Amino acid sequence: MIKFGGTIVNIIANIQQVLRPSANNMKPIFEEIQPTFGNSFACRWFTDKDCSNLPYWHSHPEYEIVWISNGSGKRHIAGHISYFDDGDLVFLGPNVPHMGFAQGLHEPHEEVVVQMKEDFLGPDFLATPEMLAVQQLFGRAKSGICFFGRTRWEVGKRLRKMLELDSFDRLLELLRILQQMAHSTESKSLNINYRAIEVKPQEQERMRAINDFVEHNFSRQFLIDEVAACVNMTAPAFCRFFKKITHKTFTGFLNEYRIAHACNLLSREHTGIAGVSYACGFNNLSHFNKQFKLITGKTPTSYRHHLRKFILTPTVGH
Repeated sequence: MIKFGGTIVNIIANIQQVLRPSANNMKPIFEEIQPTFGNSFACRWFTDKDCSNLPYWHSHPEYEIVWISNGSGKRHIAGHISYFDDGDLVFLGPNVPHMGFAQGLHEPHEEVVVQMKEDFLGPDFLATPEMLAVQQLFGRAKSGICFFGRTRWEVGKRLRKMLELDSFDRLLELLRILQQMAHSTESKSLNINYRAIEVKPQEQERMRAINDFVEHNFSRQFLIDEVAACVNMTAPAFCRFFKKITHKTFTGFLNEYRIAHACNLLSREHTGIAGVSYACGFNNLSHFNKQFKLITGKTPTSYRHHLRKFILTPTVGH
């Protein structure tokens, strides 16, 4: 019998919507994207008042650039979960299910979304010598890319200004933006490893119940038998089912979810490391530190230090 979690300090009531898990690995909603007349790609602008109208768990055959001006939230792309703070800039490949990146953001913010097919300028355009760096960028985007530092703000400003241009100049500016992103050293791969799988309606209902259970119980101690019972399965059958659908263990998924929540709490100065650990369902600080380093590549202390340094360092052009 496997036991997870521990005693917690429940300080999450006001941010549950931000951290609400999508119906991960269920069949996503297909989003049909149509460029406006006279354009070869789609470019849309949203404010905090209308971002919630975006599809929740969805996919599309287009590549996608998303810039969010500010705010903290969660990236949930296929089985990948990570946290962003003070805005985001991501480039995502085609047909990968993901949650709307601005879902749950309460701060006033803007969002620019650019979506294009790989051959939006013709089947051989990316094969030209001048486009080699951009061609490589498109290849990297299939694993997901996030940008930080000056690149995030400079590209964000250009995306926002691009909305004011006519069709021809908008296309030229997009090419310049792609070139800047292609040559930027301020980026990292999200390492998305997505394999499509057909999920039956009954399996969708089970995954929905599991996600709801995790949302409401991740911050406390519980037995794996308990989550298995919520979908009327034995613990061994549940473990086999979860691994088949998600390609990961339930323990791994739960730890990723808890660590994503911990990243949010660590951005708050008044929450100590031990308090964050217990609030996220870890009753052992050493185990929390180990899992945090395994998933994020940093210790909780170094993550908070890096975040504080990044936020307090003035950024030119922002």
